[in-house]
Amino acid sequence: MQLTRLAMVAALLLIAGVSAFTAVKSVTAAAPAGPTVRIDNFTFSPPEITIASGTAVTWENRDDIPHEVVAADKAFRSKVLDTDESYSFTFTSPGIYEYFCALHPHMKGKVIVK
Repeated sequence: MQLTRLAMVAALLLIAGVSAFTAVKSVTAAAPAGPTVRIDNFTFSPPEITIASGTAVTWENRDDIPHEVVAADKAFRSKVLDTDESYSFTFTSPGIYEYFCALHPHMKGKVIVK
């Protein structure tokens, strides 16, 4: 009898733990609010985007090699992004923000903030 109760309690705790893990996992997997720039095959796609002030842009590295997103005017800089890693930056001031990959300077893009 005591062993049965212990097994039932353990099963309930396990179910509760899995439910809590699933809830946390779904919260962290939420999509970013602003546009996404895909890094793949040594390109930024799309290479130019126009957004409203206050919008966050996310860069996702889908390439097989690392890349880094750096603003020409040094307004933002990501860490080196490995495959499937991402970086987000919120643009708070209107302007034209040109950027490039510090590891592959021929890769260029532009964010136009209105």
